[in-house]
Amino acid sequence: MLFNPKQTCDFSMGDMATYLQCFWGLFLSLSLYFIQSESTSHVYVVYLGRSQFHDPLVTSKSHIQLLSNVFSSEEEAKQSMLYSYKHGFSGFSAKLNSTQATTLANTKGVISVFRSKVLKLHTTRSWDFLGLTLYSGEVTPLQLTYGDDVVVGVFDTGIWPESESFKEEQGLGPIPSSWKGKCVKGEDFEPKMDCNRKLIGARYYLQGFEQEFGSLNTSGNPEYRSARDFLGHGTHTASTAVGSMVKNASFLDFALGTARGGAPRARLAVYKVCWGKNLDGNCAEADILAAFDDALHDGVNIISASFGSDPPLTPFFSSSADIGSFHAMQLGVSSVFSAGNAGPDPSLVGNVAPWTISVAASSIDRVFPTEIVIDSNFSVMGESLITNEINGRLVSAFSYFADGACLMENWNKRVAKRKIILCFSNRGPVPSAGIAQAAVLAASGSGLIFVEPPTMQIADVDIIPTVRVDVGQGNKIQIYIAQSSQNPVVKILPSKTAIGKSPAPVVASFSSRGPSPISPDILKPDVTAPGVTILAAWPAKTSPTLLPFDDRRVNWNFQSGTSMSCPHVSGVVALLKSAHPDWSPAAIRSAVMTTAYTRDNTFDSILAGGSRKVSDPFDIGAGHIHPSKAMDPGLVYDMKTRDYIIFLCNIGYNKNQINMLVLPSTGTDTSCSHVHQTNSNINYPSITVSNLQSTMTIKRTVRNVGRKTTAIYFVSIVKPHGVEVLIWPRILIFSCFKEELSYFVTLKPLKKSQGRYDFGEIVWSDGFHKVRSPLVVLVNNSNDDDDDDDDPSVFASNITAASSSI
Repeated sequence: MLFNPKQTCDFSMGDMATYLQCFWGLFLSLSLYFIQSESTSHVYVVYLGRSQFHDPLVTSKSHIQLLSNVFSSEEEAKQSMLYSYKHGFSGFSAKLNSTQATTLANTKGVISVFRSKVLKLHTTRSWDFLGLTLYSGEVTPLQLTYGDDVVVGVFDTGIWPESESFKEEQGLGPIPSSWKGKCVKGEDFEPKMDCNRKLIGARYYLQGFEQEFGSLNTSGNPEYRSARDFLGHGTHTASTAVGSMVKNASFLDFALGTARGGAPRARLAVYKVCWGKNLDGNCAEADILAAFDDALHDGVNIISASFGSDPPLTPFFSSSADIGSFHAMQLGVSSVFSAGNAGPDPSLVGNVAPWTISVAASSIDRVFPTEIVIDSNFSVMGESLITNEINGRLVSAFSYFADGACLMENWNKRVAKRKIILCFSNRGPVPSAGIAQAAVLAASGSGLIFVEPPTMQIADVDIIPTVRVDVGQGNKIQIYIAQSSQNPVVKILPSKTAIGKSPAPVVASFSSRGPSPISPDILKPDVTAPGVTILAAWPAKTSPTLLPFDDRRVNWNFQSGTSMSCPHVSGVVALLKSAHPDWSPAAIRSAVMTTAYTRDNTFDSILAGGSRKVSDPFDIGAGHIHPSKAMDPGLVYDMKTRDYIIFLCNIGYNKNQINMLVLPSTGTDTSCSHVHQTNSNINYPSITVSNLQSTMTIKRTVRNVGRKTTAIYFVSIVKPHGVEVLIWPRILIFSCFKEELSYFVTLKPLKKSQGRYDFGEIVWSDGFHKVRSPLVVLVNNSNDDDDDDDDPSVFASNITAASSSI
């Protein structure tokens, strides 16, 4: 037992013996604490930048040599090491105590050392809603024209290979010759049977997870020690991104239609890095980096990853996702990530690196209306996925739960047999319908009517029949119950599938919002995509709710989250990569962003779920993806190595460190300027200025990728409130001799303000293409008494400088 000064030290007595006893007791306690801290080992990642050697064996040997410096022998170092990252980049993961980790962090040639954290998962009709309709009269629809030469690597919970979603499409050619990957044998996974020309790679990574949670216990934990999926999340996301066409797909006859991924002909490689623990997906960073290392060596073209962590975010090169995706970008591989499910509060967006695509989630135009009939007197309409009519007595939550809060701890032990309970989300509060369902199930209730704000309602696969209604309808039901002399008779009719709901899309209330907490001058999320009640493939032996007492088995299931919106964008990126193989990840991201739309199906502004307000770029990024327009964006904002170097300089890296990170290329200046260059000047498709104190000028460069080499683009501007915006030149003339041109944006604050973001846009158009960039500005000058900025000569000098640069 450690020394406790509060129990032992009574300094009011004032004698020297007491002071000495306390001093030595405290010294001994702290010594024991630090000895214990030093002896406790955890998994750390030691990141060394790009691989300095062309031979993976030599790289691995250098890792052992480096690790041996903090162990008494090379043998101990080898036993400590989990993975050696030796293909796409250089580094390793190993079990270390804090002293060893600190020693390695201070060693020359080491970029970063960080604890391997555990990241969490961000857990048909959607493609029609995006305009990729199979039966639109085209002979070869867009989704079936491109993709068979592209490999999408999905980092997730594995795959259910028997699903029809992963069968070989008719006429699918041989596996691309560039592919170096493989399918790895494991529990209930036989490569010869389970892999084909569609599913061409399957690996699994377990060492980081087992070091964190102990050995994978398949008896108490229904998991497979292989690439086979139990949790269903990986099967769902893979199916959404690249699933083959499957007719008559549905969840218990809901959403019946032809299911397919964004790029049905693309090849699939699965990297199982997330494992079930108490039915929750856990993804160890050491495993994630091992998957990145293999995937880049295997030859994937796109990486799709629906996991992450909420703020506080770690520095960029102390994050497995950011490290892996940085080296992927340098090799021409696009990385698409989910933005997170921490909405609707601001600044909780995750996966914010400027070399990735971060995806928010929004709804589609499909709903599942469910009618509730009470005493045959009146009815209300909610949303649910109920297959059979339900009858019972309607009761208020106050009859069974203290304070009317449907929480397990509030249950008064009364049995609610054949009762349908009305619960309000704000009583308690009850964080989710799932929490209320567990409480009603414990009370033996037959069903639940869950009342929540109208912007929060999402039909879901429930453990007991649950209808979601808005607060207005819930209030009417509550009043009716209160005025009734006995419990009313209630009948819930089977749910239906309805298409054409408006408005749609609406940003999901759970979708994480910007601004980025660690790089506010880079707009994140980048775009939004369908992520609400998405139908996709599901493991045949896993219940749709994952719960052991749920005996239903399905081949297709509904899921919601930015986990679902991420693979929608991954599928679109696969189509773009197939159609434009020479485009860089930055050019592809630009095409997706600048063609995104901000109007819903009523031609009004997209709404932000979780509120009644119009969405802004922190909700939707550049807007909602528009795949067919992204194929022909007109202009793209590409990013050169120098753009990334400016960013690296701004986050504290010096020339020597940057040389260790960036692949060498002729003529590339890796030095950091003595004059600070804002991240706003990086050639990103959006423009964000998070601290506009005085007049400033920003440069952007665009490249003509349209079918016509000669093109003339004119600019239009929507100015943020209180900001003067001037663009020079206002006309861009492209030719076969001039396919790349620059323009300058000069911003001048016209108001005194602090802490308030304002939004505008810049649109370049040639009459056919519209290349749109969000303009996000925070004027921050309310404490600035300097009125020089009111001088027109300051604004004019910026314009003159811009025009002379042109």
